[in-house]
Amino acid sequence: MPNVLVIIVTWNKKQYVLDLLDSVKTLDYPEQDIDIVVVDNASNDGTADTIRSQYPHVNLICNPENIGGTGGFNTGLKWAFEQPDGKYQYLWLLDNDVLVHRKALTELVDLLEQKPDIAVAGSTMMQLDYPWRINEMGAYVERHNKPGQLILNRHMEVIPAWFGKSAEELITKEVDISQLLMHCNGFMDIEYVAAASLVIRADVAKKAGLWRDYFIHFDDIEWCLRIGAMGHRVVVSAKSLIWHLSAAAKVPTWILYYDNRNVLDMLQQHGSSTATIKGLKRHILKKAVYYHLIGKSDLAELHDNAVTDFDQNTMGKCDIRLEIKPQPHTEIKNILLQPEIKRVLIAYPVNLNSMNIQEPFRQAQLERPELQIEFMPLPTGETVYQLPNPRFIPNIPHRFLARWWQYWRMRGQYDLVVQSDYQPVIGLSWNNAKQLYVNDENCCVRDTASWSKVWQAGIKWFFYR
Repeated sequence: MPNVLVIIVTWNKKQYVLDLLDSVKTLDYPEQDIDIVVVDNASNDGTADTIRSQYPHVNLICNPENIGGTGGFNTGLKWAFEQPDGKYQYLWLLDNDVLVHRKALTELVDLLEQKPDIAVAGSTMMQLDYPWRINEMGAYVERHNKPGQLILNRHMEVIPAWFGKSAEELITKEVDISQLLMHCNGFMDIEYVAAASLVIRADVAKKAGLWRDYFIHFDDIEWCLRIGAMGHRVVVSAKSLIWHLSAAAKVPTWILYYDNRNVLDMLQQHGSSTATIKGLKRHILKKAVYYHLIGKSDLAELHDNAVTDFDQNTMGKCDIRLEIKPQPHTEIKNILLQPEIKRVLIAYPVNLNSMNIQEPFRQAQLERPELQIEFMPLPTGETVYQLPNPRFIPNIPHRFLARWWQYWRMRGQYDLVVQSDYQPVIGLSWNNAKQLYVNDENCCVRDTASWSKVWQAGIKWFFYR
């Protein structure tokens, strides 16, 4: 079989990368035809020492600082490019937190061997938390209506036959989802595949060169677009599968800076017009206004900084220091026990049970019988019971002006408003109360929104030309 170099980048995910290295040993690909290089981005959890002791055959490269996914993969690519010509026919780029099917590599290499005009082949990415659901089967880049938006192929489609099965169970079975989905071929041409599992011809990789210095996000997309512009095909396989944690429940914070700055550079690198770039910059500044409106001014500034740094051609790692730090769910009870918090309003998009945060609310109720917790009904008027003996406020009107008038009249009536990070209610962000934003992973307390900040951001967006 052709020789393959596996390149893995890791940072402070010791158990994940150890599990991945274990799974690579179970691949149905000849072990003698695989070499592995792990690039450690200055982890402080003992990753490097553990790999040295448990996997002495692995080529370990330790960077002196965290230089992101971009810098990590570039370190691995540089090492690969320095090897004698012909030593490796293929390079396999892997995220450190994926589970790979035992035939994941074999299917990609076989495809590349059979189709000389294909330069890059990637795996279908399933969701680790919902193993029967597709996260993406490659993707495309929107360049017209919503420039830079990623169109994930077959995103969220499910495979009913796999319901209830774990990823650990599925990685050992014979799977070919082209036989389980309608209108699905064994492979298909797309614009990019994620470096969560990407196999590329070694000679093409060397000609394409290193990734642009994005630090994180959009780097593998830009690389695939570059390879496509060289005249090569980029495809995704329905027979090569990996499982990766979905990002659906993750709320973006500091990553917003890189997403917005890097998408601008990616589009500029690949021929988008000046008008398109300018329009996207205005859209990013408009998003900054929205974040100010919901009281997340530190995240709003990341959008502003992304546009500024792009205009100044500032790339690479940015020293981002956010004012608000997320806290674990266990802090919710302590927040509710603060004596100045007497009346709490829970916005209708918040589901205490789905976020697994009902317990701290109930404990606070029991310890402070005087604490008033009130719920908003759903927009349909339906009341959802989430705590014993709940209190509900009157229905909020459907009509825009009437609804906002009601929100305005509620100002000052509450000491804390509980909002969902996934669906903030803008009108409640102006309640003159502390805002407790919650999601599936953490929470944070923010101040009410600021008129002056919204005004300044709005002026910048509206008059940006």
